[in-house]
Amino acid sequence: MNSTKAAKKDVDSFIPADESPLYLLFFGLTAQILFRFHFHQVLIANRYRGYHNRRTLYYANHTSWWDGLIPLLLNRKIFRQRARALMEDKQMRRYPFFRKLGAFSVNLSDKRSLPSTLSQSLDTLKREKGALYLYPEGEIRPFSSQDLTFEKGLAWILKRCDPALVDAVPVSIYMHTAFSSRPQLNIHIGEPVPYSPEMEISELNRMLEERLCNDLQETAKLAFHHKEEFEIRV
Repeated sequence: MNSTKAAKKDVDSFIPADESPLYLLFFGLTAQILFRFHFHQVLIANRYRGYHNRRTLYYANHTSWWDGLIPLLLNRKIFRQRARALMEDKQMRRYPFFRKLGAFSVNLSDKRSLPSTLSQSLDTLKREKGALYLYPEGEIRPFSSQDLTFEKGLAWILKRCDPALVDAVPVSIYMHTAFSSRPQLNIHIGEPVPYSPEMEISELNRMLEERLCNDLQETAKLAFHHKEEFEIRV
């Protein structure tokens, strides 16, 4: 009896996505308004052009509460894919409406729930025009363009994807107050990272970390000296 209850608890600890078109429409508009109200500027540079006929795994640095709304903003403003996102289970229980926006839970402290999370990740990337957003650091950390350390989930997923169908795309998120008392948000969507399922997880992780570090450094430089490179304004 105890083992049955424990197994049920493991299943219940995972929160699957349950998208609602009405929620996506309403919160998509709301997110855009919130970004305009709270930021001096929101500027986006998009170097990823193949999303029309591809599935995409977007991975980004995780530095603020706003990261939960950035996938919604990018998908509404640019990509229009069938997007989902991984979200910490504690935050999903606190903000249950995210489930209706395509978020599903991840709990890194309870390894028993990870198979369900990884299974829904792969299912998402099998859908036509499927897209998945995740923050592989696993938690909010101070901004750094030098020292990123990813959990193994991102590499685990990519090792089970076909590079001919699924792109791995880095997203650099950089906030600063150089030009106004209100923060400016610069988002840079990079070109796909070439990967192979034959790579070891540690090697794949290291390559993905280095690519995002390089993109973050470039994003910071462009934000100060070449704002014209950010061609999309929210």
